[in-house]
Amino acid sequence: MPDFLRDLPLTFIPLFVAIDPFGMLPIFSSLTKEMTIDEKKSVIQYSTFTALIISVVFAFIGDGVFAILGITVEDFKIAGGLLLLVLAIIELVGRSVDHKMPHDVGIVPLGVPMLVGPAVLTVMIVLIDNYGIASTVISLVLNLIIVFVVFRAEQGITRFIGKNGLIAISKVVMILLAAIAIMMIRVGLEPYVR
Repeated sequence: MPDFLRDLPLTFIPLFVAIDPFGMLPIFSSLTKEMTIDEKKSVIQYSTFTALIISVVFAFIGDGVFAILGITVEDFKIAGGLLLLVLAIIELVGRSVDHKMPHDVGIVPLGVPMLVGPAVLTVMIVLIDNYGIASTVISLVLNLIIVFVVFRAEQGITRFIGKNGLIAISKVVMILLAAIAIMMIRVGLEPYVR
């Protein structure tokens, strides 16, 4: 079995936690509640396509940006871990968000920075460093397919799980994200404490 297939679960799960498709569902519902079914389909296509393009471009030029800025992967792991931890804490304790967005919410804010923001980009850098670009990009594509399916099935999922169920799932995912953040900080600090 090729290495990238063996590493697929190891890259898929952290990206699933970082993207959090079920946690994004209430935000998607709120941003598109006044839209027709066709408009919602357009938002879904724009958001997943935007997230894919931004992530793949970042996957290929991330190392170059690091070299120009003099940033090491360990520096990015520590900074990204701290940022992920802060994001997870904010989501866990709750925040008020103004959802008055323009009609083209598919690109901004849904595609970037909500689907692909600091959390996903940080996780991608760490995964590429540990497992390579092939399994990371495949996992990213698989996760965005899940996002596409979840958003398309929005009404059925919300009816089945309920809004409180979606909130509960999102909170559990945020706890996992906080744990991943701590792991990233620990891994980033290891070369400095040896």
